[in-house]
Amino acid sequence: QLQLVESGGGLVQTGGSLRLSCAASGDDFSQYIMVWYRQAPGKQREQVALITIGGMTEYKDSVKSRFTISRDNAKSTAYLQMNNLQPEDTAEYLCNARHRSRVGASSWYWGQGTQVTVSS
Repeated sequence: QLQLVESGGGLVQTGGSLRLSCAASGDDFSQYIMVWYRQAPGKQREQVALITIGGMTEYKDSVKSRFTISRDNAKSTAYLQMNNLQPEDTAEYLCNARHRSRVGASSWYWGQGTQVTVSS
């Protein structure tokens, strides 16, 4: 059973930066694809960034060139570096982990979320 704990959220002005962390425990972190989602009030949850076991990355179009996802397997932690933040980035950010050999969303793990608020 994998446990995920996010941190690093907060209040920042437009154009500012934040670095989110997702610390994992309870299983072999290196076997998980790591994904950051976000959900704004009244909106659907959306995938923001993904990093594979091998380190390949994918981004939502609106965050490309501003956000960077990374992972440190030695620390069992995934990161989301967010630069040039905009008010539309305001949301709760959630960490998601998908084991390489388990299929289906029912097998995914989720953190509790961390709030990011960007003031204009």
